[in-house]
Amino acid sequence: MEEENHEESVSFKELGVCDALVEACTALHWESPTKIQAEAIPHALQGKDIIGVAQTGSGKTGAFALPIIQALLDAKTTSPFFGLVLAPTRELAIQIAEQFEALGSGISLKTAVLIGGVDMNHQQLALAKRPHIVVATPGRLMDHLTNTKGFSLRTLKYLVLDEADRLLNEEFEKSLDDILKVIPLERRTYLFSATMTKKVKKLQRACLRNPVKIESASKYSTVDTLKEQFLFIPAKYKDCYLLYVLMEQSGSSMVFTQKCETTQVIALMLRNLGLRAVPINGKMTQTGKKIWSIKQI
Repeated sequence: MEEENHEESVSFKELGVCDALVEACTALHWESPTKIQAEAIPHALQGKDIIGVAQTGSGKTGAFALPIIQALLDAKTTSPFFGLVLAPTRELAIQIAEQFEALGSGISLKTAVLIGGVDMNHQQLALAKRPHIVVATPGRLMDHLTNTKGFSLRTLKYLVLDEADRLLNEEFEKSLDDILKVIPLERRTYLFSATMTKKVKKLQRACLRNPVKIESASKYSTVDTLKEQFLFIPAKYKDCYLLYVLMEQSGSSMVFTQKCETTQVIALMLRNLGLRAVPINGKMTQTGKKIWSIKQI
């Protein structure tokens, strides 16, 4: 859960969060709002569009989930497909949906997750239950808007673009444009990004109305607990250097790669060189396989 960097001077109730959601925050051990939550939630509850510049671990999911759920509670009629959250990765989409479900557990909030690597028929069954919140990757959402009979976002009231800088790469650009064409213009929009690139600024002008901009992070900031070091090494010998660094470290280590296939190659190499290593990647669609991998570390 994202509950780091708490602001001590204010409570969720003082921000305007309703009692039912304050209780949900307490159950999740969210003792006080993070900086991005403290700054974004009051504006969101006033019905304003939000641009949030915040890094991972800052509590940004709570910053948009709480106002959306509260607006759903305040609505005169319970509307399906009330909110849509777009995320660039399957893992992030699942994490966001889990937080919505945890915060909305006391009010029977229904969510659907639309991501690649999962049978579309199962997702169509979830959509048939008319969930309040849809969390999706752009490509799979367009698959359903095109092919799932009876599914539309005509009643949408809230759109969230999470990690917008990553949503605007070539992989998602066309799908995102198509989605923006078919959702209502009358809506609230929250855009969260780690950086304000030219593309993000262009998107902001295209789909937000008089937004409030909130920055809880500078362009290159990280969470306070992270220690960073850069090693400049010859690309030709990077595997040798990786092995040396891992052998010098005490305890467990995580190695991040750009491609799923590379996790397999590096894990195999390290095992052959005598280190215990397992790959974890987005193409491991069975939860049991991922859990098995984690247990092996």
